[in-house]
Formats: sequence, C-alpha cells, structure tokens
Amino acid sequence: MNYQELAFSDAIKEIQEKKGSRSSYARMEKTSYTDGLTESEMGFIESMDSFYMATYGENEFPYIQHRGGPKGFVKILDNKTIGIVDFTGNRQYISSGNISKNSRVAIIMVSYPQRARLKIYAEASIIDIESDSDLYEKLQPEDYKFKPEQMMVFKIKAYDWNCPQHITPRFTVAEVKEVFDLQKKRISDLEQQIKDLEALLSKK
Repeated sequence: MNYQELAFSDAIKEIQEKKGSRSSYARMEKTSYTDGLTESEMGFIESMDSFYMATYGENEFPYIQHRGGPKGFVKILDNKTIGIVDFTGNRQYISSGNISKNSRVAIIMVSYPQRARLKIYAEASIIDIESDSDLYEKLQPEDYKFKPEQMMVFKIKAYDWNCPQHITPRFTVAEVKEVFDLQKKRISDLEQQIKDLEALLSKK
C-alpha cells in the first residue's frame, strides 16, 4: 500500500514541483509502503464513532457523507478490510447509488481529542444482510439501538496519516463526563479522608 503513489497524479506532482515539496514526496513514494493496516491503524479505526466518506456520482460531482454509530461500529475484518452495518437514514441512497456505478471511495477518520486523522482509499461493496448472515454477525454493533439497512465492506487500497495542524481538540459529552467522574471520585475520597482524620483527632 503506497498512498503517495496512488494519490499523486501528474497534475498534483506538477503543483508540488512549483510549490517546492516534490522532492520530499518523491522520496516518500519510494519508501512509503505498508502491507495492510498495522495495530496502530486498527486500534484507531476501532475507536471511531464516526467517519466521512466521499463517493463519485454520475453527475460528475463528489458526494461526502457522514457515517456514525457507537465506538467500535467500524469493524476490522482483516488487515486490508473493514466494514460496517449501514443504518437506515434519510433513505436518499446517494452514496449507495454512486458506489453501484463506481466502487472507489475515500474515507477520512478524525479523532479530535488526539488531533489525529487517517485518510483511506478503498473499494466499497454493498451487501444485503439476508445474503450473508455470518458477516452481519461480525459487523453488527452491540448494545446500540439501530435499524439495519444493508452492509458496507471496504477493501483498503492505501492509507495515510495527516498532520495534527489545525485540528481543534473537541470532546464528546461521554468523554467529558468520564473526566469529571474521576475528579468527583477524587474529591469524594479526599473529603472522606478529612472526615476520618477529624474523627481521629476528636478522640484525642
């Protein structure tokens, strides 16, 4: 998997040459190769509760759609394949229609707390739930209320990490609550220690 080799067209290389970044990226193209996802990417993907996916339509416009769910709703099937249960939404089926004509998609996953983002090129397949119950068992999220529409499987062709610049850290309500719960417990423990000390001193 060589992201630069796949991403950099002749037009892009020409602009890189003009802007002065071509030589460094040329070196990366020769050395940047990974045979599938590593544990780092797998862990990152499994921690996601959302991602953005771009497809290409017959109207010759790209279409970007948000996909969300509970943490871990994106499942690792192997080191070159990920998948999701596609939940019922507004029933426009724009992404589905685009994929039926052009299976190539681009995905970006962002962790705002970590200020990290992973870019993925993939070929997507849309699979009926009834046609592969074993796959559905692997992909369905647990302890989450949803209405399944179909399944999406992505064969990863290349991926790359973006730099953290200009990613403003943001935290979910659950993440903020987790921090405050720890703080509240610490305060409660300290208050109890004070009470215990006061009780001990009062006996002297």
